[in-house]
Amino acid sequence: MRRMLDRLYDAGLWLAAVTFALIAVLVLLQILGRLTDRAARLVELPPPGLTIPSLAEFGAFLFTGAVFLGLAGTLQAGSHVRVKLLIQNLPATAARWLGVVVAAAAAALAGFATWSSGLQAMDSLKFGSVSYGVIPIPLAIPQGVMTAGLALFCIALIDTMVTLARGGQPGHQAAETRTEEQD
Repeated sequence: MRRMLDRLYDAGLWLAAVTFALIAVLVLLQILGRLTDRAARLVELPPPGLTIPSLAEFGAFLFTGAVFLGLAGTLQAGSHVRVKLLIQNLPATAARWLGVVVAAAAAALAGFATWSSGLQAMDSLKFGSVSYGVIPIPLAIPQGVMTAGLALFCIALIDTMVTLARGGQPGHQAAETRTEEQD
């Protein structure tokens, strides 16, 4: 089970990385198109008008997908901002149970966000909602990706809660320990 969850979190990180790479490629293509237009004007040719319609929307939707798909993996990697002032000053058992409570509360919030996002995606699918840009993008697509990322984050939080409750060391603590040992 541990291996499957870790692979799932890694897959989310890889999808987030691919999404960021797509944003970079789209922006690069847009820049090359503008440079081609300027070069054509310099040699007094008509500019070919190479642009990517709805680039801002594509970029925003891809960025949203990348952020939400990366939530679970970054939690496991210890890359989320955590304030450990209280936990560091508690006895180990109390710190562990506080971690359980915090992970449970965060999982409840993430579960609610997943449910709400899923309802919104279903409504967008049901009503055929599309974006307002030059290229109409079905809103259910980015909303579905966001919902998937939130669901994966919820699973990671539950995983953290269960690991702590069983007395184990969750991924983010293991990553923080490795980082401290390397310093």
